[in-house]
Amino acid sequence: MAKRSSIAREMKRQKMVAKYAAIRKELKERGDYAGLQKLPRNSSPTRLHNRCSISGRPRGYYRKFGMSRIAFRDLALDGQIPGVTKASW
Repeated sequence: MAKRSSIAREMKRQKMVAKYAAIRKELKERGDYAGLQKLPRNSSPTRLHNRCSISGRPRGYYRKFGMSRIAFRDLALDGQIPGVTKASW
């Protein structure tokens, strides 16, 4: 389980990116790079990092399911993810 502070920081960044998205787009179209630099650093979408929705783990993230490989495996083996079965041949 990731630290609560790391999860909270990432959520704060996501809110800030959404808040400043329109302003950033407008400034980029005008080519006003000085105005872009005056915006908060965390309003840049490149500072976002995908995290597991269950454990908050930053690595081993599956975009399709929105969770880490470990949480995915646990849920898949319990049969809680529709359409996912363990491979056998």
